[in-house]
Amino acid sequence: MQTTFTAEQLKDSATRESNTILRTCVHCGFCTATCPTFQLLGDELDSPRGRIYLIKDMLESGRPATEEVVRHVDRCLSCLSCMTTCPSGVNYMHLVDHARHYIEETYQRPLGERLLRGVLAFVLPKPGRFRLALKGAALARPFTALLPAGMFKTRVRAMLKLAPKQLPPPDPMQDAQTHKALGEKRGRVALLTGCAQQVLDPGINAATIRLLTRMGIEVVIPRGQGCCGALTHHMGQTPRAMDSARANLRAWDREMQRGGLDAVVINASGCGTTVKDYGFMFRDEKPKWKERAERVSALAMDITEVLAKFNYAPTRAAPGLTVAYHSACSLQHGQKITALPKQLLTKAGFTVKEPAEGHLCCGSAGTYNLMQPEIAGQLKERKLANLNRTGAQLIAAGNIGCLTQLGDGALPTAHTVELLDWMAGGPEPAAITQARQPA
Repeated sequence: MQTTFTAEQLKDSATRESNTILRTCVHCGFCTATCPTFQLLGDELDSPRGRIYLIKDMLESGRPATEEVVRHVDRCLSCLSCMTTCPSGVNYMHLVDHARHYIEETYQRPLGERLLRGVLAFVLPKPGRFRLALKGAALARPFTALLPAGMFKTRVRAMLKLAPKQLPPPDPMQDAQTHKALGEKRGRVALLTGCAQQVLDPGINAATIRLLTRMGIEVVIPRGQGCCGALTHHMGQTPRAMDSARANLRAWDREMQRGGLDAVVINASGCGTTVKDYGFMFRDEKPKWKERAERVSALAMDITEVLAKFNYAPTRAAPGLTVAYHSACSLQHGQKITALPKQLLTKAGFTVKEPAEGHLCCGSAGTYNLMQPEIAGQLKERKLANLNRTGAQLIAAGNIGCLTQLGDGALPTAHTVELLDWMAGGPEPAAITQARQPA
């Protein structure tokens, strides 16, 4: 693709990177075949190729973002399926992240949307605030009918619908501490406990800690770590995201200095994709931060990668259960981890089935199901229908967002690590209990 950025524009690092990405695109349109929004809406501007043209024009002109550009970029899930399909290697992730930052800097959204985005950015990355907000959701549900009709009401209703009616209690296992390896020590890792996951399903972190320590791996929950920055990064709020990332880099660097780390373990694939990109995000920072970020990016591993590295093995007999494996977009497209989770589940004794259209997003996509509830709802129903057709007894996935999105369907859901922990001596997950109950 030919570009016409000026020499002055190309002094900006983000623009130079976007220029390189744009020039990689050959307009082939392969990306349209696997783009969820294009599949649903049939509008070229709601495909990666269409968005690339809009972003190119916006950045080259230097003008503020228009409502049209914002509308179509906002509809992008950042599922990155287009990057898996693209034969030219276009890094759409970095391009759309730049576009979102540019939009945030140059476009004033309607007041209601600004308020909603501000609340999400303030609440979701902080587990304490998020827990209070979810408790408040129960009180707010009866009053949604009083809101004026429109997108704001639709979004508020989507938020309240996703909020669980009962929250699990906080788990002290997630607090800053060191969980000693059981038996001979084989390694030492830091675990990113996440933000929303800590509140919605602390059992995922508990299962991770139990499983790793039984395998002889010391698990450190570093003091000072927090949100990976993905939630605000994908809203275009780059300074806020970078602050979150810096806090993590400080916390993990201390642990590297204290006792060394074999990995920074991440069991929410949306977070993992961002942490593995820290090296790029900090490319223009001072050498101290740049080097820290590059080290962390190299150490960051999904929980399934860690289990494979340390030779996970089950200790129970095969359970005789069939699992439908839902491959989170951030895992299969963002991190290119596709076969490994299925291999581990099979090794643990499960029969694993994949749904049709496994490459398509479930509609969760961070805050997408809150900001674009109608499109997210259509993708959810399509995904659940495909999962149900597998004939499986439960769904396994490696991302809390997907599990929350799909959790009210006909099949019980469990994180992959919860199933692997159970088969290696851990407690039975609630999803297994539900799956065994007669229909």
